[in-house]
Amino acid sequence: MIESMNLVILIASILVIVAVFTSLVSFRVGAPLLLVFLFVGLAAGEDGIGGITFDNAPLAYFIGSIALALILFDSGFETQLRTLKIAAGPSVVLATFGVMITTGVIGGITWLVLDVPWLVALLFGAIVSSTDAAAVFFLLRVGGINLRDRTRSTLEVESGSNDPMAVFLTISLVELIVLGGGDNIAVELLQRFVLQIGLGAVFGLAGGVAIVQMINRIKLEPGLVPIITLACALSLFGTTSILGGSGFLAVYVAGLYAGNKQMRMSVGVRRFQHVTTWLAQIAMFVTLGLLATPSDFGAVVVPGVILALVLVFVARPLAVWLCLMFFNFSRNDTAFISWVGLRGAVSILLAIVPMVEGVPEGQMLFNTAFIVVITSLLLQGWTIRRMARWLGIIVPPRHGPVDRIDLELPGNANQEIVVYRVHAESAVATGQRIPRWARPSLILREGTSLRPHSAGPIQGGDQVYIITPPRHVDLLDQLFAGPAEGANDVELFGDFSFPASTSIADIGRLYGFAVKDEDSELTVADILERDLADNLELGDRIAYGTVELIVRRTDDEHGVTDVGLAVEQQVVKPKRKIPIFQSRSELLSIWKDWQARRRTEKDAKRAPMLDGDDAADAERQALEHHLAEDLTEDAPEDTLQDAPENGQEDGDDVAADKRPDAADDIADTDDADDADDAGDDTDDTDDATDATNPKADADTPEDRDVNADAARDQASDTETDDAPEPSPNTNQGPKTKRKRR
Repeated sequence: MIESMNLVILIASILVIVAVFTSLVSFRVGAPLLLVFLFVGLAAGEDGIGGITFDNAPLAYFIGSIALALILFDSGFETQLRTLKIAAGPSVVLATFGVMITTGVIGGITWLVLDVPWLVALLFGAIVSSTDAAAVFFLLRVGGINLRDRTRSTLEVESGSNDPMAVFLTISLVELIVLGGGDNIAVELLQRFVLQIGLGAVFGLAGGVAIVQMINRIKLEPGLVPIITLACALSLFGTTSILGGSGFLAVYVAGLYAGNKQMRMSVGVRRFQHVTTWLAQIAMFVTLGLLATPSDFGAVVVPGVILALVLVFVARPLAVWLCLMFFNFSRNDTAFISWVGLRGAVSILLAIVPMVEGVPEGQMLFNTAFIVVITSLLLQGWTIRRMARWLGIIVPPRHGPVDRIDLELPGNANQEIVVYRVHAESAVATGQRIPRWARPSLILREGTSLRPHSAGPIQGGDQVYIITPPRHVDLLDQLFAGPAEGANDVELFGDFSFPASTSIADIGRLYGFAVKDEDSELTVADILERDLADNLELGDRIAYGTVELIVRRTDDEHGVTDVGLAVEQQVVKPKRKIPIFQSRSELLSIWKDWQARRRTEKDAKRAPMLDGDDAADAERQALEHHLAEDLTEDAPEDTLQDAPENGQEDGDDVAADKRPDAADDIADTDDADDADDAGDDTDDTDDATDATNPKADADTPEDRDVNADAARDQASDTETDDAPEPSPNTNQGPKTKRKRR
C-alpha cells in the first residue's frame, strides 16, 4: 500500500514537471499552453507512452471541481472594479442568454448528428456552452495581445461568470434525464435557476465580506493568510453547493468583492493564488487527459468535428451577435469576441457528470466533448493573435515593459513598498520628476545603498524603493516603464501634443485652420468625446478641418488627458469591415433605407407607362404645372394653397392644388371675350375708338405683379366696355399662358 502511494506521488510529480517544461515549447511555437497540458495527460494515459490506466470518473470530477473553484476565485480576485463597470452589462448578458442560445443551437445540431433524445442533445449543448476561464485568461494576459479595454474586460468577465450558468444547465438536465421531468420542464428549469444563481450570488457576497473582515481583524502569521483565504473560499464553495446554490458563482463573487477591498496581506494572497492557480490548471488538464481513452474516439470523431465547427462558426457568433447587438460594439470587436470562445477543461469536466450519474449516453457525450475541446483549442487558441491583427483591433500599449516587485508593509493595508528597476529609457531616467506623494525611500545603485537626497539624478539600472498606496502603482508604472512600442511614433500619435483642456479655437488660431462657430467654446477633449462617443482608445483619431486630432493618453475612466495633433491628414488604410455582426444602430439604418427603397419602388410601379397621346397629355399637364408654379411664386403668401408632399399618388391633383386660379383665369377670360363679342353689335363706335388706341387699357408695371385673382377681377371691371380684342399688354399672365400652350 505504501509503495503504491509513493508510486502515485512520483508519477504525479513527474507529470507536473513535464507539463511545466513543455510550457517552454508552447511559448516558442505559439501553441495554447493548456492544450499542451491536456496532451501530457493523453500521452501518459493507457493509450499513450505512459500506459497509466485511470478510469475513476468521480475522482476526476472531484479534482476538477476543486481546481475550477480555485481558478474562479482567483479570476474574481484579479478582476478590477473598473473592469467590471466597463463590461458588466454585455458580460452578464453573454453569461446568461449567450449560454442558453448556444445550448439551444448545439442541442438541435446534436439531435441531428448523434441521433439522441432531444433532452440528451440539450445536455450536450449545455456541456460545451461556456467558455473556459483558464484558457481565456491565459491567452489574453500572458499572450501579449493588447486590446481595447472594453473588449478585453468583456471577455474576461464573461469567461469567469458563464461557468456557473453552464454548470446549472448541465446538472439540471442530468437530473431531469435520470429522475424524469415533470409536465413543464421550462418552469422547473426556471425555479432551479432562481435558486442556484440567487443563492450563489447572495452567499458569495456574504462570503467575500466575511473573508475581508476576518483577515483585517484577526492578526495571523503572514504565511497563514493566503492559506486561510483559499480555505475559506473552498468552504464557501462546499456550503453553497450543499444548500442548493451555485458554488462556482459563490467563489467568483467572493473573489470579486475581496479583490477590490483593502485587505491585509493582499499582495501575498495574490502571489500565492497565482501559484495555486497554475497548479490547479495543470492538475485539472492532466487528470482529464488521463481519464480519456483516445482509442474510443473513432466513432465520434466526425460528429465531434462537425459539432465543433458549428459551435465555432455558427452557435457562438450567433449568440454573441444577438447579445451584444444593443451595446454598440463595432463589427470587428464583436467578431473577435465570438472567436475567443475557447472551450477547455470546464466542458470536459461537465461531460463527466452524465457518466457519474449513469446517463446511458454518458461515455459518448464525454468522448464527443473531448473532440470539441481539442478542435476549439487548435482552431481558435492557435489563431487568436492572428485574428486580432487581421481585424485591426490591437491598440498601442499604455506603457512599455516595467520591472516591479511589490512588498507589503506588515500590519498596514493602506501602504506598500514598490521596488522598481529603472529602465534606461523610462521617463524618470530622462529627467521626469517623481511626484511628491511617491518620494523614493532608498536607491540601490551598483550594489550600493544611497539616500535619495545624495544619490543625484535617477539613472538607468537603479533600484528605487517607494512607499505608496496600492491605487497609485499604475501611475508609477508609467514613470518607470520603458517606452511602449510606437509610443513616440509621429504617424501614430501626431506631430504635437496638447492637454485635453486646450480650446479647439486656440489651436485653430495657432495652426491656421477654421473652427466651426458651434465648436468655438469646446476643448479638444470635448470634440473627441463627441465624435468617438464611448469608444475612446489610444491612437483613435478624427479629422477636423485640415488637421487630425488623436487620442494620445487616457485615464482609468477612459477620459482623454492628452491629445495629439497631426498637421497633415494621413491616408490611413481603412480597417477591414466584415459584412456581418451589425449593431442595433446599423440595423435600424438598414431598415430605414429598405423602407425608403420600398416606397420608391412602389411609387415607380404606380407611375403609368406613357406613350403616344398619353405622352402629349402628360406634357401639356407638365406645362400647366410649371406655369402654375410661376404664378404661385409671384402670388402673396395668403393666396398659396398647401401643396401635397412628394408622391405620384397625388399627381392628379397637383395642378389644381398648386395653381388654384390659373385655369379659372383662362375660362373667365374666354367668358369675358364672349360677353364683349355680344356687346359689339351695340357699341361699334367705342370699339373702333379703342382699337385705334391700343395703349388705352395697358396695365401699369405694378398691375403686372398682381396675383391671378386680382388679374381676373381687373379684367372683369375694366374690359366690359372695351373692344372685344384685349390690348397686347392687358392681362399679361393669361396672355402668356395662351402663348405657351
